[in-house]
Amino acid sequence: MTSIVNSSSNLRRLAPAIMGVAVACCAGNAAAQDIAFPTRTVQIVVPFTPGTGADILSRTLGPRFAERWKVAVITDNRPGATGNIGAEFVSKAAPDGHTMLLTATAFGMTPTLYRKLPFDPVKSFRPVVIIATSGVGLFVHPQLPVKSARDFIQFAKRRPGELLYSSPGNGGPQHLTMELLKLETGINIVHVPYKSLAGAMTDLIGGHVQTMISALQSAAPYVRNGRLKMLAVMMADRSPAFPEVPTMKELGLANLEVYTWYGLLGPAGAPTHAVARVNAEVNALLQQADIRELLGNQGMNAAGGPPERLGELVKSELARWDRVVKAANIKAD
Repeated sequence: MTSIVNSSSNLRRLAPAIMGVAVACCAGNAAAQDIAFPTRTVQIVVPFTPGTGADILSRTLGPRFAERWKVAVITDNRPGATGNIGAEFVSKAAPDGHTMLLTATAFGMTPTLYRKLPFDPVKSFRPVVIIATSGVGLFVHPQLPVKSARDFIQFAKRRPGELLYSSPGNGGPQHLTMELLKLETGINIVHVPYKSLAGAMTDLIGGHVQTMISALQSAAPYVRNGRLKMLAVMMADRSPAFPEVPTMKELGLANLEVYTWYGLLGPAGAPTHAVARVNAEVNALLQQADIRELLGNQGMNAAGGPPERLGELVKSELARWDRVVKAANIKAD
């Protein structure tokens, strides 16, 4: 009897310690499972069609991720509504780091046009990393009698409402950037929206419209063969590919520094360890010479940095383009 009582007493005394060990073991196992990332296929959602800059980046980085992580990494194109369809999908995905959005400049623009989106561009996502940026420029038909951006602005001011500019569509980056130029310079030129970049570029080359804002890589071939004239780049520094072309900042228009950017985001609540790992992997890959060369061939510059850099960029872009949309009274189609 005594032995049984003593045994019971000992068990009662040991119970807290035993429970503590058990809880610690369980917590340790849970933590190990939590920190293990990735544990299954990683889905990179690109909210644009194949062949776009974001798609090229996803299909470039995806195989490198798969090699390092030993899991499948797939690119899932979900185009539509200027990137909103893919963004909504990711905003509602499980916040475990295995579903990410690889988006671009439009992500910081379209929410200013669509007031009732099924997601919040800040609250519904967790920034991961800025992957790359590329410059944009002001282009005109070569027969337009201007030699510089300053000439163009003065020419347009003398002819309010007479000049036409093209873009790949209403509310897109090219459209809003030209409206920013109009807002900052006081010129009045008329928007002609097209259904594609090819159509907008073709009519500029053909002289049916006089000017256009475009990514450098899209218009560069036509500048080199003399079918377009580049008046200025909207970058902090001159483009290495076109060192003779001045920046808008050199013309005294510092507010006209605009980039095309590409970034990775996860759904809100994505675990810190997953975000940290993807961020570290991207920053490491962006240091590799072959990746930097590939980006350069696409007219892109490696970016990188901490997740907070992308978060700050998105917020600043939303504020900037909201101002432009309101000033120009731009409505979504």
